[in-house]
Amino acid sequence: MDQGSIARILKQVSGGEDEIQQLQKALLDYLDENTETDASLVFSRKFYIAQWFRDTTMETEKAIKSQKDEDSSEGTHHAKDVETTGQIMHRAESRKKFLRSIIKTAPSQFSTLKMNSDTVDYEDACLVVRYLASMRPFAQSFDIYLTQ
Repeated sequence: MDQGSIARILKQVSGGEDEIQQLQKALLDYLDENTETDASLVFSRKFYIAQWFRDTTMETEKAIKSQKDEDSSEGTHHAKDVETTGQIMHRAESRKKFLRSIIKTAPSQFSTLKMNSDTVDYEDACLVVRYLASMRPFAQSFDIYLTQ
C-alpha cells in the first residue's frame, strides 16, 4: 500500500471523522462525480454504503458478544473491556450516522456536496478501495485461512 498517497488523500478530504470515514467519503465523492459517465457506479456506491453499514453492525455485535463472553469467564479485566467496548460502540454509531446521512442525500443534492471535486482520481480511488478492503476481517485473516 502506498501510505504516502493515503496520507495525501486524507489531507485533501475535509472533515473531523476518523481515517476510515474520510476515505469512505473520498471514494463516495469520486463515485458521485463519475455517475454521468458510468451508470454502474450508482450501483457500486449503493453497494459500498450497504456493505460498510453491515460491517459496522457486525463489528458492534462482535464487541457485545466478546464482552458477554469475557464477563462470564473473567471478572478481573471488566473495567478495561467496558471502556474498549464503549469506544467501539461510539465509533460504530458515528459511522452509522455518517452512512445514514449519505443515504438520505437526494441525487439532486450530490452536486452541492462536491466541494472537493478533484480530490480523488481513478488511481487514487483504486488505492482507497484496496486500502479499505485490506481493513476488512477476511483480508486481515487471510493468512490464517491459507494455513488451515
